[in-house]
Amino acid sequence: MADTHARTLTLGGGKIRRVLSFIAGAGMITASVMTIDHFFKANYPKTIFAGSFCDVSAFFNCDSSAFSEISQVLGIPLGFFGMFMGALIVLGTIFPSEAFERTNKSLSLLNVLGVVTLFLYSVLHLGSLCLLCSGFYLFSIMNFILFALYGIDREPKNPIKRWVRPSLKLLVVFAVIAAAGAYGMIEYHDARKAAQTGTAVNIVKQFYELPKVASPSFLSPYWSVKSTDKFEDAAIQVIEFTDFVCPDCLYLSQQLEKLKKEFAGKINVAIQFFPLEGLCNEVVPEKANLHPGACEMTYIAAGNPARFAEMHDEIWANFASRKDPAWRAAFAKKYGAEGAPNDPAVRELVKRIIDTGAEYEKTSDKFSHGIRSTPTMIINNRMIIGTLPYEHLKAIFQALVEEHEGGPKKFIENWVAPVRKKK
Repeated sequence: MADTHARTLTLGGGKIRRVLSFIAGAGMITASVMTIDHFFKANYPKTIFAGSFCDVSAFFNCDSSAFSEISQVLGIPLGFFGMFMGALIVLGTIFPSEAFERTNKSLSLLNVLGVVTLFLYSVLHLGSLCLLCSGFYLFSIMNFILFALYGIDREPKNPIKRWVRPSLKLLVVFAVIAAAGAYGMIEYHDARKAAQTGTAVNIVKQFYELPKVASPSFLSPYWSVKSTDKFEDAAIQVIEFTDFVCPDCLYLSQQLEKLKKEFAGKINVAIQFFPLEGLCNEVVPEKANLHPGACEMTYIAAGNPARFAEMHDEIWANFASRKDPAWRAAFAKKYGAEGAPNDPAVRELVKRIIDTGAEYEKTSDKFSHGIRSTPTMIINNRMIIGTLPYEHLKAIFQALVEEHEGGPKKFIENWVAPVRKKK
């Protein structure tokens, strides 16, 4: 028995492999907790200033995962399952037993299969990879390799006998604990959702407290939504500094897609091109290599002004394909914009739009100008850097409609702090 214990991962004393197993489990917990925190910050920001930004590059981006349809299961963030798995690994090193190790070994196989599936989904479907998730992937693979090399029952050649011998009693106990934890996570998630109504109240108040900024000296003629011929005549006026290769811009476009239907006839959205690539954008040299291909995509989108709104919607509907040069070429051909990337007039017009980003005062010590990332919105002359959830944008838009239409303005008066008269 002592010899058997000496060759297992957790039994037989505090050997280096047991320490490594603890580190793998702790790493899984840490990465999962950070992922859960990012999920809630991205989807349910508490203020207009504190959203979540995790845009290292067009590929390494956590927001695209946090906003994706698989970021949660029945209201449970995926990070919860990783956190629970990591906790089992850590407990297995602290309270080792043959049954515990066999069960954790079986679960580690299931976990690594899930990791591979999520990795392929992220890369192939979302076209991006979350760094926080990647940390969990690496620790999970480390955990799997440790079980493969040192885990109990590694002698049998039959993979079933080698990997699938969990303790049914422990599985039942783990399932009950996991269900209780999952229920608590659902309740917390529902509470965060419900709090959005109250948060929206604060968001609108914060919006009206933002300092006013001027519109760009040159407003883009490319509008994704047009309700009035004159931009300023709409109740809701959105100038969207955007990048067609930006994952956060995709999330914003999805929110605006829903809102433009709800506020039909009351909203104008001008797309102020701002690709974060040095080939066409000199306003933010620090981000010259952030989104390769963004300039070409912008030139193509600008190549057919008459069909821009249609092109705009199709680009976002095929976001996972936009990095593929072949897709961009086929897209350009479909809309008769093949020559746009090399058309001097198109390039000059795009440059003129981009350069308006240098007109705004710096909002960060790291950058020279206020427009330094995407998306950045100027909504009725108030600037919002980053994205906002649907509920928050809807509350702001409704307040603007109330203000535009006159009447009792109760919606606004509830949220704007009264101006105190000087004595």
